[in-house]
Amino acid sequence: MTGLRYVYAVCRPFGTPLQSQLAGVAGDPPRLLPHHGLVAVVSHVPEADFAEEPLRAHLEDLDWLTGVARSHQGVIDALTTVTTPLPLRLATVFRDDSGVRTMIEAREADFRHTLDRLEGRVEWGVKVYLPAGTESRSAPEPRREASAASGRDYLRQRSRQARTREDTWQRAEGFATRLHRTLAAHAEDSRLHAPQSPALSGAAGHNVLNAAYLVPRADSEEFVEIVDRTKDETENGAAGIRVELTGPWAAYSFVEPGETGESRKPDGEGEGRT
Repeated sequence: MTGLRYVYAVCRPFGTPLQSQLAGVAGDPPRLLPHHGLVAVVSHVPEADFAEEPLRAHLEDLDWLTGVARSHQGVIDALTTVTTPLPLRLATVFRDDSGVRTMIEAREADFRHTLDRLEGRVEWGVKVYLPAGTESRSAPEPRREASAASGRDYLRQRSRQARTREDTWQRAEGFATRLHRTLAAHAEDSRLHAPQSPALSGAAGHNVLNAAYLVPRADSEEFVEIVDRTKDETENGAAGIRVELTGPWAAYSFVEPGETGESRKPDGEGEGRT
């Protein structure tokens, strides 16, 4: 098959084969391109979609971009089960194998340094949500009801609602702070991302904590058990707070932008990471 080379990740050589039915972007199965003791994971993509001009247009098409991101993430997920991949940013494309090799040579030192740092480690994402029905702190003031007997009654009503809203958010933020402190103590590193907007993430509720944790693969079971115990506690009465665990991911949040060219999880999970 001819076409451009789409690069998913760089990793060290590994002996375990990828899934036989694994399809990459545009349906082409990924293959391994070894060079200088490293391996680029690549597949062929058509110039009609991935040459500079059509790609620029496609990047404005959310449906097209979502399909590419899912295929990209599928390859990264498969790699994460057999090795420690260093994901490249979405739609990293080169003219041919020679272009991929040149890229490896140009970034070789950074690739090796980052792979050494992340070897045997995975990323876990943890989010804390308040229920969807909870007013945000920026909610508009309540409309003055006809039943309010006077301006004084209206002001009391507004004050009570404001206090209830603030108390709810303070409890949630206190819980999130304690949870993050606990999880960070059981991880090698952590990142706090900006809370995600429900309109963008599609998740129900208000996002109070959006964090990522770098955990040795061997310690992942213990880390998951800690989160599960916390989820059990919230179900037993923590004001409707919901804890969401995702992963294990490739360590997107712990790759510095200069090391790989802004490596980020395509669905944003690693961003302030969807």
